[in-house]
Amino acid sequence: MDALIEFGKILIPASVVLYAVYLMVRAFISKELEMKRLEVRGRSIETLLPTRLQAYERMTLFLERISPQNLLVRLNNPAYTAQDFQKILLDEIRNEYNHNVSQQVYMSEQLWDMIRNAKEDLVIQINESAGVMKEGATGIDLARQIFQSAIDKKVEPINHAMSELKKEIQQIF
Repeated sequence: MDALIEFGKILIPASVVLYAVYLMVRAFISKELEMKRLEVRGRSIETLLPTRLQAYERMTLFLERISPQNLLVRLNNPAYTAQDFQKILLDEIRNEYNHNVSQQVYMSEQLWDMIRNAKEDLVIQINESAGVMKEGATGIDLARQIFQSAIDKKVEPINHAMSELKKEIQQIF
């Protein structure tokens, strides 16, 4: 019995010390892992942030380039018929979109949907405007009709997408 008590006197303090060492080592390893995660995340942000900002810049430029007031002025030529001008506008929008489609990986899905919907809305607006043109209408007539339909809209999808894009950029900072 005395041997059991002596054994207990040694075993209990040793167990307490061993448990305390275990807790300290576990806390140290957890802290080190967290520091490594923060370091990796910091490096990731350092690398990814400029790329994301560049993607937002490119999408801002895309929205500006396809906005009716810029698109129509940039591409209009008095020699175009309404049908020719419609084709040129749609080709330009499609090319701009295809050139920037990869930027979607750097922004939220909701923002990308707004940008894509703004582009699709503009395509519909151009096609509807071209649909009401009379035979022999010029590109200038089509431009006027597109401007008029843009003015008649309560919410301009391109401006709304641009506003949301700016909000998302501000959330980063």
